[in-house]
Amino acid sequence: MKITSKVAVAAFGLMCIGSVAAKAQSLDDAKKAINAEQYSKAKSMLKNLTVTEPTKDEDYFYLGWVYLQQDEADSAKLIFNKGLAVNPKSALNYAGLGAVAFLDKDKATATTNFNQAIALATKKDVQPYVYVGRAYLLVPTVNAAIAPADAKAAIDILTKGLAINPKSTDLLLARGSAYLSQLQNTEASNDFDAALEINPKLASADVAEGVISKFANNYTDAEAKFQAALAIDPNFGPAYREWAETDLRWSNNEAAQAAKRQEAVEHYQKYLSLTDMSVESQMRYADFLISAHDPADYKILETVATDLSKSANTNLRIYRYLAYAAYENKDYPAGLTAMNTWMTKADPKRIIPADYLYLGHLQIASGQDSIGMMNLQKAYELDSTQTDVLAEIAKSLYTSKKYKQAGDEYALYITKSKKESLNDLFREGSAYYYAFDAKKPDTTLLTKADSAFARIQHLATQPVAIAALYRAYVNDTKDADRNNIKGLAIPYYQDYIKIVTSKATLTPADKKGLAAAYDYLGRYDEFKLKDEAQASDNYSKALLNDPTDTEALDYTKKHPKK
Repeated sequence: MKITSKVAVAAFGLMCIGSVAAKAQSLDDAKKAINAEQYSKAKSMLKNLTVTEPTKDEDYFYLGWVYLQQDEADSAKLIFNKGLAVNPKSALNYAGLGAVAFLDKDKATATTNFNQAIALATKKDVQPYVYVGRAYLLVPTVNAAIAPADAKAAIDILTKGLAINPKSTDLLLARGSAYLSQLQNTEASNDFDAALEINPKLASADVAEGVISKFANNYTDAEAKFQAALAIDPNFGPAYREWAETDLRWSNNEAAQAAKRQEAVEHYQKYLSLTDMSVESQMRYADFLISAHDPADYKILETVATDLSKSANTNLRIYRYLAYAAYENKDYPAGLTAMNTWMTKADPKRIIPADYLYLGHLQIASGQDSIGMMNLQKAYELDSTQTDVLAEIAKSLYTSKKYKQAGDEYALYITKSKKESLNDLFREGSAYYYAFDAKKPDTTLLTKADSAFARIQHLATQPVAIAALYRAYVNDTKDADRNNIKGLAIPYYQDYIKIVTSKATLTPADKKGLAAAYDYLGRYDEFKLKDEAQASDNYSKALLNDPTDTEALDYTKKHPKK
């Protein structure tokens, strides 16, 4: 997973609520439950509050905010509007409506509601600033990155709030998370440190400091920060979640990889046990399993998603998890069914590039190559950083023998990814070579093929036989007129002969290549040099390597030895 994606997770989950003075103890408890990501518990408490305190607009806002965390934007919008019905001047509920519009990608409506929230905020009330800032950091999935413009908007409004109340830990934690989303670690650390100075018992701030250390690959320090948060509050679930994600990142740089991955799963399971096993918590676990990219984790993902799908309150997003798991577990029919359900029933605004990627993979695996490649292309168009998609498209085109398109796609992949693996260069070159049609000759294809094979020899630590052979094939094709043969392929066939004959043991493929090389040399001797003795010697060498070689046999029939 990219660093920016994990930053989005941190920004979405670490911003604290806890310093606000509550009007009632039960509301304070509900806020603490939200902060600890105990969403089902918080929702139950807040629903009760809206009944027992029906005129308090703040209760409705926090209930709506919980719905947003649970990916239920429609329900959130309904609750925010109820809060405005109770108090038409409720700044917080306007901030909530702005958050819904923001997630719905309706920036104009979001801005209008955010401006109204700030306009209605009382002189010393910074909570509307907190939640407008937090709204700019909301993302459609926990793995999505926060756009720089959105992070800047959050920082700007939170900074205005801090001008009113520099001691607000909520504002500091929110702004720190906004900075962290853009990898501005120094600024983020300053805000988190300031929050801890104000309240040394703020577990959220210690966790946030740990996330900074995680992205700096300082895993030991990150671990210490999470332990510090748990010393403050042993039941603070987000500390275990971030610890799990740190373990996962750590495992990519650790000799004891399996142990760290196991620890990551254990810490995430601890997080689940502390967050009331809500659907949202389990879906977040599903996102975590996807980010792990471990085959064993996709088996767990399948179990988690299957269990969630049995719930009466099934979130449509479960079909995404079922599809991803089924593809990775090679159950393509089930995966395609689940993905089609997700793609057709979900709000189009909830579809992410990875959905098109998996849909394309599933379609190709199911024999629907053309439409599958279209969806892979769609995935790349939506997220051009995912250059590996181009390699997938190229591979599929190559397998389908659409060689010209495959060569173009490999060339684009190599350019965009800035990765020049020898295998990809070979496929690019061979695709262009196979695309050449003597009946409709396009010599630019041969030029592109030759360039790719030449690049292999330039990058390789020692000469590559197959690259030399294919350079020879390309130039052999350019030199197809026997009556006007120029010897273009001679140096490349000679290179191939030199490389291959230095081997202790020759494979059948080596011998086929040698036969082709000696055939060309014999052809040049025969038609250009008119040297029958040398031609006969080369054709004889061809037959030694391949007794069935047609060109050499034809020559010997026409020129029997005297």
